[in-house]
Amino acid sequence: MSTTKEKASPKIQSLDFEKPLIQLKKQIADLEKDSTVDVSENCQALRQQLEEMETQLYEQLTPAQKLQIARHPQRPNTLEVIQGFSPETWFELHGDRMGKDDRAIVGGVIELGGKPAMILGTQKGRSMKENLVHNFGMANPEGYRKALRLFQHAEKFKMPVITLIDTPGAYPGIEGEQHAVGHAIALNIREMSRLNVPIISIVMGEASSGGALGIGISNHIYMLEHAQYTVISPEGCASILWRDASFATTAAEALKITAQDLYRFGICDAVIEEPRGGAHYNPEATITAIAQQIHLGLDELNALDIEALKEQRFQKYRQIGAVGNA
Repeated sequence: MSTTKEKASPKIQSLDFEKPLIQLKKQIADLEKDSTVDVSENCQALRQQLEEMETQLYEQLTPAQKLQIARHPQRPNTLEVIQGFSPETWFELHGDRMGKDDRAIVGGVIELGGKPAMILGTQKGRSMKENLVHNFGMANPEGYRKALRLFQHAEKFKMPVITLIDTPGAYPGIEGEQHAVGHAIALNIREMSRLNVPIISIVMGEASSGGALGIGISNHIYMLEHAQYTVISPEGCASILWRDASFATTAAEALKITAQDLYRFGICDAVIEEPRGGAHYNPEATITAIAQQIHLGLDELNALDIEALKEQRFQKYRQIGAVGNA
């Protein structure tokens, strides 16, 4: 008899708007437990009803509901995606060489398609302990300086750069201001625009403000289906415009921050489909889809010479915000 225990799949934490689906699933499960009568027809009818409810719900999500999915605590994070790509070839690099290793940004060298690449991104934790280690994905200036060091390393060795973005923004505390977080982000924006290697960014969850831009100046920006990219969080926008964060739902609609909106505006270059309900329902399939999109993007960018690569990047950002794109 085998003594090995299979690792149980973690229970998916449901969101508020999913409660009708959860109740129907429970009803089906309770019926199936009843062995005294034949309930197969009733179960089949309920499963059909569940299928229709799921299709209707997930095809008509509001921006605020998409934001809940983007912030789901079980959504794949940067280290999980990297490990899913190539755990055997991933080699993490640490520190900004000025005295600190900011764990809100993680990065290193990885092999993609048989060739080395530099991959880095903002990291959120699973538990409270992990989130404290990674500062909830909010980088300090030292994190952006570490990212810049990795960008320069990639350029020196002619490796493409992949950035994975999932952050509510740079750390807004007094220490970040004292250590010049604005300068660190601005320097990254300038230097990323000049890099002589292809850059691809993946928005995996939420990407807010300069915290996202500090590692997000790219030739191609891809977004997961329920990801959001915005100059300010809906809560922050509501607090400024309405003096009340409870208007966040209204702000999320007005800001036009979904992947579908940004694709329509030409800011996002491709939307990566997620499993029904969100990436947390099938992380493996999500990671595979991200890898496939990265390979497609690199194939296209690797065909450009250095000057064409930088010009393509320049023109991409030069056209953002043009009236004709609104």
